[in-house]
Amino acid sequence: MNPSPLDTALLEDLTRAARRDGIAKTVVGAVIADGDGKVLLLHRTADDYLGGLWELPSGGVDDGENLIEALRREVAEETGLTVTAIGAYLGHFDYRSGSGRATRQFSFTATVTTGETVELTEHDAHLWADRTQQHQVSTAVQAVLGTWRDQPA
Repeated sequence: MNPSPLDTALLEDLTRAARRDGIAKTVVGAVIADGDGKVLLLHRTADDYLGGLWELPSGGVDDGENLIEALRREVAEETGLTVTAIGAYLGHFDYRSGSGRATRQFSFTATVTTGETVELTEHDAHLWADRTQQHQVSTAVQAVLGTWRDQPA
């Protein structure tokens, strides 16, 4: 069963489980694919935490926001793209933030408005990565992309 990420109960369960697990910060990430199956990756600036890493559009959930609201906001802030639909929940992974806080990233598929141009605000490059280029991300994001690829069309 692959419940819809827009299901309020699922979103609340994910957030509640993170708190129960001692997670101090929650983050959302978006797998945004084009019509050719290429995925949007963003490149962290060299002087940033984990500088030089390619990653999904992602960012922190603000107080009072649910995961979907945060995903729409973060994609818009980091890329200038407008999310038109949120698809499947692809799972999560945990890591330590730059400040040392236990962090959990929840990943979802997202569809954006066709024809918009990526406008970066926090990263120094972007790439529409085909399958051979997707290995440039962390092993945790590779697992998310594997889940995404394994979904029924």
